[in-house]
Amino acid sequence: MLGPKIVIKRGRKEEAEKPFWISFSDMMTALMVLFLVVMAVALLSIPKKVLETEDGSRAHQRKIAEVLDKLAEAAKRYPGIVVDKERGAINFGPRARFDFGKWQLDPAKETVLREFTPEILTLANDEVGKSVLKRVVVEGYTDRKGTYLANLNLSLLRSQRVLCALFADSGSSLLTDEQKEEVRRLFFVGGYSFNASKESDEESRRVEMRLEFLALGETRPEPPAGEVSIGECALR
Repeated sequence: MLGPKIVIKRGRKEEAEKPFWISFSDMMTALMVLFLVVMAVALLSIPKKVLETEDGSRAHQRKIAEVLDKLAEAAKRYPGIVVDKERGAINFGPRARFDFGKWQLDPAKETVLREFTPEILTLANDEVGKSVLKRVVVEGYTDRKGTYLANLNLSLLRSQRVLCALFADSGSSLLTDEQKEEVRRLFFVGGYSFNASKESDEESRRVEMRLEFLALGETRPEPPAGEVSIGECALR
């Protein structure tokens, strides 16, 4: 005797074989959306960085202008000394001029140099000065008379003579040992010939101290390690 027929239903074949992973086109769409989001964030960050750089540059220039303004104000207390803000140079004018063909300075002129140098050091060591001032270059100039090489050598001797005056151990308004050490670390010697002469020969035979400023993000270089004796001036 046959019993009732039992029928077992099976799922449709297409349901059993339904793929688990997303399609290739869906994956590419998601990657494209992610790429667009990343690019949008990057593009939005660029203007911010540009603005920050511009703001930093303007602030840096304001600090430089502040140093030059303070220096010009200090120079008013010393008749004859002029600060050229455009060049960042201190011209001592008739207060420190050389005689024709000479690199020596008389005691009165050396005293003027020593009296004004502490004004520079004070500005160089305050908060603003430390952030923008790199160094001070002492420049001795000549007139147009004589040969180029002779005048080049003379200008170097004049620059060196100015440093000798600052390191002097005798005379008026002498710098302290601490100030001399600051001069040694901050001041450099530069020499120029008649290619930077003034209108008259007398005005050309002058002394200038030119301020060099740090670039944005740059820091003042540290002095070489080890103590170096100042020694004695070789010019007499």
